[in-house]
Amino acid sequence: MEIFLTILFGIIGGVFGGMGMGGGTLLIPLLTIFLAVNQKLAQGNNLISFLIMAIIVLIIHIKNKMVDLKSIILLDIFGIAFCIVGALLISVIDSEILHYIFAGFLIILSFFEFFKLIKKNE
Repeated sequence: MEIFLTILFGIIGGVFGGMGMGGGTLLIPLLTIFLAVNQKLAQGNNLISFLIMAIIVLIIHIKNKMVDLKSIILLDIFGIAFCIVGALLISVIDSEILHYIFAGFLIILSFFEFFKLIKKNE
């Protein structure tokens, strides 16, 4: 059963990642809730799978001219800098606290998406 769920979660994460929606937003809760994977391990697994999927999706999006290469430089400079900060922070934060931080992030994200949907339908 665990193998089936792992394959299913990989498919779900891949579909959402390919659509640019961030498969990890869904993959991490699936791994921690249904497979009882430690929060830090789930995030590490997500990062590796994201890296592989992102390379493939990036190639496809560049071919389809859906990437503005000029604007990415500034985004990547700050993204890389704060990625290092985040990686250092995760090494000192307890996994249980990280679990709550991630849950809070998902709740805030859901509110933003909900209100964006309401505003769009007005």
